[in-house]
Amino acid sequence: MKIPKIKGVIDRRILINYQVDKEVLAEYLPKPFKPKLVNGKGIAGICLIRLKEIRPKGLPKQIGISSENGAHRIAVEWTENGVQKEGVYIPRRDTSSKLNTLAGGTVFPGIHHLADFTVNESDGNYEVKFVSADKTSLSIKASKTITWNDESIFKNLQCASDFFENGSIGYSPNKNDHDGLELKAYNWKVSLLNVDFVKSSFFENEDIFPKGSVKFDNALLMKDIEHEWIGLEKIKNCT
Repeated sequence: MKIPKIKGVIDRRILINYQVDKEVLAEYLPKPFKPKLVNGKGIAGICLIRLKEIRPKGLPKQIGISSENGAHRIAVEWTENGVQKEGVYIPRRDTSSKLNTLAGGTVFPGIHHLADFTVNESDGNYEVKFVSADKTSLSIKASKTITWNDESIFKNLQCASDFFENGSIGYSPNKNDHDGLELKAYNWKVSLLNVDFVKSSFFENEDIFPKGSVKFDNALLMKDIEHEWIGLEKIKNCT
């Protein structure tokens, strides 16, 4: 059964992006997914997203729910019915919403872990952190900027924006399957963040990512994006 169509507003979305050695990602990813490369490097990261007015499409926004969420993402490609596809593999989702944890795999894709989120936002400054029950954690402090990181694997902001817009399909593990979801943004627009501090227990786990295999690349910001989440057919775990 596909995830039903969900409608709402992305109130705030921060994309924290890393360069990762392709061999490390190839070892970590389940089949049929392979790392999508940019100049020979894989791209992975964390999406910190605050959703509001989230409800099944067709229902009034007054009944919608709001939540803070964190999704660990890896840019991937795979072959489906002889056609090359691209998107993201999402090995882990964390949420402030108990409803999301209960509805994971039915209304929402994949397993959701309940986490405590702390958010401070003012005058273009953003501090977001979360800690889940199993101690998975993320913390970032960033501010709006117009200066592009010269060490980024992307040429400029537009190149990065296009890359992530094209990766609108995401698959999350759920028991023996991968739940699929496509983001249909009515208005896609990103701006740039300067990161003063970022710490991720996932990407700093050297059992998964050996020392030196991960490097911070950039962070992007999206705000006030009306959207739909469109459920896709599940993909069997071929591992």
